[in-house]
Amino acid sequence: MVEKMRGSKPTKMKNTDYRDGLHLVVASRIPQVLAGDGTEQHEEEVESPDSSTAVIDGERRIPQVLAGDGTEQHEEEAESPDSSTAVIDGERRNLYNLTYICFISTFNHTDSRRRMIKLHFFVLLVGLIFALIFLRFSDGKVMMEYIGATGVPVTFDDVPIEKDIDFHFILGFAIDADESGNAQNGIFSPYWASTLTPDSVADIKAQHPNVRALASLSGWSLGEKILRWYDPKDPELWISNAFTSLQSLIVTYNLDGIDIDYENFPKRNSTFPYCIGELISLLKNQSVISVATIAPFNSRAVPYIQLCDGYGDLIDYVNYQFYTDKVSTPKRYLEAFKLRAKQFDQEKLLPSYEVDGRGIQGEAFFDALKLLEKNGIDVKGVMIFSADASSANGYYYERKSQAFLLNSTRI
Repeated sequence: MVEKMRGSKPTKMKNTDYRDGLHLVVASRIPQVLAGDGTEQHEEEVESPDSSTAVIDGERRIPQVLAGDGTEQHEEEAESPDSSTAVIDGERRNLYNLTYICFISTFNHTDSRRRMIKLHFFVLLVGLIFALIFLRFSDGKVMMEYIGATGVPVTFDDVPIEKDIDFHFILGFAIDADESGNAQNGIFSPYWASTLTPDSVADIKAQHPNVRALASLSGWSLGEKILRWYDPKDPELWISNAFTSLQSLIVTYNLDGIDIDYENFPKRNSTFPYCIGELISLLKNQSVISVATIAPFNSRAVPYIQLCDGYGDLIDYVNYQFYTDKVSTPKRYLEAFKLRAKQFDQEKLLPSYEVDGRGIQGEAFFDALKLLEKNGIDVKGVMIFSADASSANGYYYERKSQAFLLNSTRI
């Protein structure tokens, strides 16, 4: 693993052979903001896309086999979910006991003035305790929905949104390139569907206070132009340009955060973790964004693992693309989740589903979610790619995923 310090200059990383990327962009309209001077891209040959983000030529490639050597775990060997319930009940009893002790001690003094002061203190303490109980035991389930990446004239209004779900729309994509795919040295422009306007973002958030909107960065391609991370000649200038352009984009579109979805890397990548980590840090420290997510996948996990090693505390959720791990059964999905949970923070790792795409399909996905819970894994949310495809089936998977999360037996 590469050693690095936050804020330090980028260091050279071990050579890594990245092939067979998996996310595409087909929307290719002219961006609204075009500025800056691009730097040279690497010219290594890039294989044809195998991405979830769109289909350019109507073909789909077979994704790579699940990386890693995770071993099979039988269901009967799994941890019982009842153990976590016992722990929660014990914590609740301890909090209630503490409240009772504070109540009794309040009235042990006869002086009325002191008793009144203590009563005020007791009321504040009870309020604090119950606030902590609420925060500790509330069901903060999240939904991640990619939208607008394929050029389909999709809208926010058609997507079902449950009021008790923290719903995140992820707009695909904001790209550091001009309309021809030439790098712009950190100056990002929006390339998502033209139906997703600033006013439409403001409207859906006004209708649903539980909705957040994020801009996903890069994706697989712009039209037929393959996109890749390139090592900027001046990393500090790239970070500065990226911060300024994204700040403007976020303000214009009333966005809440960014999602990182770079899918092609040079063989001698050295700046991705540093540049992206520092960018997220700057955006959060300046209160430009409140949430940051990443979207790693099978053959592109290493750069994201390195990013999390140095800046993991800034990453809120991991939208891992499990459909790229070539798992088609609940049992294999469980194995894949356990493997990726070792590489990324399990508390932030979300199961994912590609509508009419690769990997596990149909009702087997929900069987996989149940199997995760049966094995003691708290399913905190679901990522779906994408609303563009779901519009054809009445958003069945969005509806059922949210129903599953709201009826989940684990907290």
